[in-house]
Amino acid sequence: LYRIQIAEPVLLPREAPTPLLTMGNWVINHWFSALFLAVWLGLNAFLFVDTFLKYEKADKYYYTREILGLSLACARASAICLNFNSMLILLPVCRNLLSFLRGTCSFCSRTLRKQLDHNLTFHKLVAYMICLHTAIHIIAHLFNFHRYSRSRQATDGSLASILSSLSHHEKEGGSWLNPFQSPNMTVEYVTFTSIAGLTGVIMTIALILMVTSATKFIRRSYFEVFWYTHHLFIFYIVGLGIHGIGGIVRGQTEESMNDNHPLNCSESFEKWDDHDFHCRHPQFEGNPPESWKWILAPVILYIFERILRFYRSQQKVVITKVVMHPSKVLELQMNKRGFSMEVGQYIFVNCPSISLLEWHPFTLTSAPEEDFFSIHIRGAGDWTENLIRAFEQQHSSFPRIEVDGPFGTVSEDVFQYEVAMLVGAGIGVTPYASILKSIWYKFQRADHNLKTQKIYFYWICRETGAFSWFNDLLTSLEQEMEELGKVGFLNYRLFLTGWDRNFAGHATLNFDKATDIVTGLKQKTSFGRPMWTNEFSAIATSHPKSVVGVFLCGPRTLAKSLRKCCHQYSSLDPRKVQFYFNKENF
Repeated sequence: LYRIQIAEPVLLPREAPTPLLTMGNWVINHWFSALFLAVWLGLNAFLFVDTFLKYEKADKYYYTREILGLSLACARASAICLNFNSMLILLPVCRNLLSFLRGTCSFCSRTLRKQLDHNLTFHKLVAYMICLHTAIHIIAHLFNFHRYSRSRQATDGSLASILSSLSHHEKEGGSWLNPFQSPNMTVEYVTFTSIAGLTGVIMTIALILMVTSATKFIRRSYFEVFWYTHHLFIFYIVGLGIHGIGGIVRGQTEESMNDNHPLNCSESFEKWDDHDFHCRHPQFEGNPPESWKWILAPVILYIFERILRFYRSQQKVVITKVVMHPSKVLELQMNKRGFSMEVGQYIFVNCPSISLLEWHPFTLTSAPEEDFFSIHIRGAGDWTENLIRAFEQQHSSFPRIEVDGPFGTVSEDVFQYEVAMLVGAGIGVTPYASILKSIWYKFQRADHNLKTQKIYFYWICRETGAFSWFNDLLTSLEQEMEELGKVGFLNYRLFLTGWDRNFAGHATLNFDKATDIVTGLKQKTSFGRPMWTNEFSAIATSHPKSVVGVFLCGPRTLAKSLRKCCHQYSSLDPRKVQFYFNKENF
């Protein structure tokens, strides 16, 4: 029989909350995000409906509707929504802009600052909206081209056929409405020879490749594929800017409305050739291109973003120390002139000898008080494997490293909370290494401005070797807390989720020792996963009037559990305990 220390309940969980209470707690944590999304969706709906009604009701497009019908309004309404969302798609990935806003918004409430950490989520939502309106736009134009072709081939003398036969040649005094110049033209020919059709095809292919390569499986297993195909956005943006130059969608000119108002002249179109009749042939003009006006400012902003990132990446990086940790983790300590960081921030790293174009994000594991900055890299993919191998094989000089950043994350706000719960899974512990180091330095210099009164740190690993990455840090923190009489400030729990029977027996035999056999720390390692309901219940009981910041760097399944507990254990009374969930996103 084995006596294994398992993560067992220590307190009975609270009574299950009512649906109304759960909804109230959700509102406390997400009201601003919900409001922001509602405004964004509302603007999409308004632009679609407003443009749809404009093209469906305006007299200027009466004759165009005679050929195209309802699909004209659908195509134009979806186009305006595409312009709007294409204007937004680049802003969430302007990381320097977001870091600047985070810094200048330090006086803002947590709710406002927290929205900056959902940048990639919003980027994905905007991308989905672009896909939706792209599908509507393409389907509508397929109907449009079919009706253009059918009306151009018609010989029944209908109004649509008369309008479609208007000449394309200025010498003949005509003003065309139908882009099909002759009955023999096919839909495919017009698609691939017109500016609107060709750019539309290019943009659609680029969008399909970007969206499909951005799936979780591709990003995790073939990051290089995702990286390269996602830069097809350049073709999408350029294509969007020139898409409307051809002016295929046309409306009646203002001058022509005086000589041929459709309400008065459309029913007597057979008499337009009669010089004695008061109605003349209508004149048409293409709509001026509008897309470039929507995307010009974001594109300029993004170009400045890339120029700044390129300039910073060219500054020399000096590697001062290389450490190979167990579980295939590489630690790099570096120096760079003018580099300044905050806790929990991250950088982008490029190694030209491996790939000239690939940049990968890594959380900084050093503290702002240290005279170097460091990252821990776990082998997970071709690029990281090649980087680790390059450092293992170098005996004289290290490979050249380029660094861009640092950039802000949600972890910067950890010291804004009275109580903080830090949850890391595997290598996801890296942002908290920076935070814990910074705490150690703050205690060293007796910093009395620290708002945080209590930190609960949870580290969940599959392998015992992973704990050695930051063993020295945790040992130093244990000693420092004892010497300063602040043993209760840091409450940390280590959880091992993978072990065999022999190891469990060995752990049982040595359970009574003063230090843990896995880590060598005084805090014993627990086997299994945390019982989060009990952890939250205990913290809510210990801090009944505190604001608790819950920070996670780990998988989505764990995020779902923690978010649910935050909703469950937050009180609707603002004077009582509140849990705010924060997740790292790169």
